[in-house]
Amino acid sequence: MPQPTSRDTRLFTVTADTLVAVDFTPREPRKPRTPRTRREPGPYRRLFAVPGARAFTAGNLLARLPMGMFGVSAIVMIAGSRGSYALAGAVTATGLAATAVVAPWTARLVDRHGQARVALPATLFAVLGSLALVLCVRHDAPDWTLFAAYAATATTPNTGGMSRARWAHLLKDRPDALHTANSFEQAADELCFMLGPVLAAVLCGTFFPEAGTLTGAVLLLTGVALFTAQRSTEPPAVRRAAGRAPLRAPGVRPLLLVCLATGGVFGSLEVVTIAFADGQGHRTAAGAVLALQAAGSCVAGLLYGAVRPKGPALSRLGWCLAAMAALMTLPLLAAALTGSLLVLAGALLMAGMATAPTMVTTMTLVQRYTPEGRLNEGMTLAVTGLLGGIACGSAAGGWIVEHLSATAGYGVPVAAALAAFAVAGVLVSFGSSNRFTDGRRYH
Repeated sequence: MPQPTSRDTRLFTVTADTLVAVDFTPREPRKPRTPRTRREPGPYRRLFAVPGARAFTAGNLLARLPMGMFGVSAIVMIAGSRGSYALAGAVTATGLAATAVVAPWTARLVDRHGQARVALPATLFAVLGSLALVLCVRHDAPDWTLFAAYAATATTPNTGGMSRARWAHLLKDRPDALHTANSFEQAADELCFMLGPVLAAVLCGTFFPEAGTLTGAVLLLTGVALFTAQRSTEPPAVRRAAGRAPLRAPGVRPLLLVCLATGGVFGSLEVVTIAFADGQGHRTAAGAVLALQAAGSCVAGLLYGAVRPKGPALSRLGWCLAAMAALMTLPLLAAALTGSLLVLAGALLMAGMATAPTMVTTMTLVQRYTPEGRLNEGMTLAVTGLLGGIACGSAAGGWIVEHLSATAGYGVPVAAALAAFAVAGVLVSFGSSNRFTDGRRYH
């Protein structure tokens, strides 16, 4: 009688001259093929996957480009017509001072009544001021009319601040994504201020002196109209904000001092580099050399936004400012040791890589310390601090160049960066106290 065989038993038989083996061992089921895992999209692809992000960003970039055009266009137009760079500089300085006074009030109205209701009328008024300036120059109006017309452009809204406010509204529960957004915005600022002067110089030189101002006015109005038309991403207006004014909020004033000192870096670098290039007999190359500094900052900003920041933002600010102070010594060393414009261009490229991370971290802290409902006003105050620093840095750099040398002038951005680092050190030391942050802890 045949005995039952277990499932692990192998049976053998012979057929003619062939040995046949039968294996009854159970086989494991074949595993299904796992599909290839899709590569996770990068931080910037995820950022612009946010509904409405691409539309408002496109309009804002169009509106932001003229910010780098108006100053150069006005100088070329006025100096070419009146034959006085002193008059041109005074007119643009008056517009800068008027912007420092008017811009925070415009931003406060934006917070209270919404971007669409305030930004577009304010832009229309600023464009009328630009057109008035063109007419005054064209028809040889008295000098005082140039000051009045250019001062009217101070109502131009802070387009970069409004874009950052939208990101803060859309990404309020996603700090990593907000860091990427702030980095992109800073890179966009650098790109616009790098391309704007070049575009203005080409337009004014190729066509007619007023071409830069007219083109900038058209771009500004078109961009703001497209930006404000995107109502789905607009942060809600807050008629009566519960918090105190941003200037009185804990932590904001030290950050404004950081912005003031950082602006000193930017302003002094521009004046001193133009003077150095002029001394080397290559004044026309100064724009390209400065563009390298902006390019380095733009690239660094994009890379900084692609990584996930570690540690509290206050500590990161200290490290960023320390890096900026260290890298700002490179142009000084290049000018002092080599005297070569080419080597200086490389040094400025490297030095620029610390400015964008510094500004990204600073703006992140300004957003966090600004009371709810007053974000546009808080960020506009930061920009006002930067503009004030740029004016002071330009004046200090020009004085050093005039009385000492262009090489010695590169000590001004080093000193300004060290001043910003010192202020940040105080802010970090007292960051957890009520005196600076009102007891809030941010990362």
